[in-house]
Amino acid sequence: MDSFEREAQSSGYTAIAGVDEAGRGPLAGPVVAAAVIFSDPPADSAIDDSKKLSPGRREALAAEIFSTAEAVGVGLVWPEEIDRLNIHAGSLLAMRRAVEDLSVRPDFLLIDGIFEIPSPIPQRAIKSGDSLSVSIAAASIIAKTTRDRLMAGYHERWPCYGFDAHKGYPTKAHREALKAHGPCPIHRRTFRGVRG
Repeated sequence: MDSFEREAQSSGYTAIAGVDEAGRGPLAGPVVAAAVIFSDPPADSAIDDSKKLSPGRREALAAEIFSTAEAVGVGLVWPEEIDRLNIHAGSLLAMRRAVEDLSVRPDFLLIDGIFEIPSPIPQRAIKSGDSLSVSIAAASIIAKTTRDRLMAGYHERWPCYGFDAHKGYPTKAHREALKAHGPCPIHRRTFRGVRG
């Protein structure tokens, strides 16, 4: 899981950030990205793609990442921005904001996916990077846990939608709530299923 980090280090880079996002598919809430720099990539760690982990395991690993990483940054793009830009551009912007939020300036980026982000920092996009790079996997955990907490908070404000259960994804229960109540302020108005 650290071969991409080691390869970048062998090329002379010293502050390598893994970057990933969570929340492309939901009908509601922000897309959240994270960037993580380890001073030395953890070789023996349970850090893995957040989608492979239980919620409890993700939370435990998020705490571990915050305590061991050299720097962690988080970037959000809000529903109104997603509606204005589109979800692809919004996801790239969230990742750029996460990089800009880091307390340590990275000199190389490892990006999950096939697209680089709008940044002058040298970078490499890695398809399925959250399963191949420990830094990207760590970023996926931070992005997912941050977004899940936000959606649980939104449930307190708009309990009729069940955001605590589905986190804004287009489940049957969420679609039925939308039909019954219409969209709330955090729904993505341009998404099919919200706009009708």
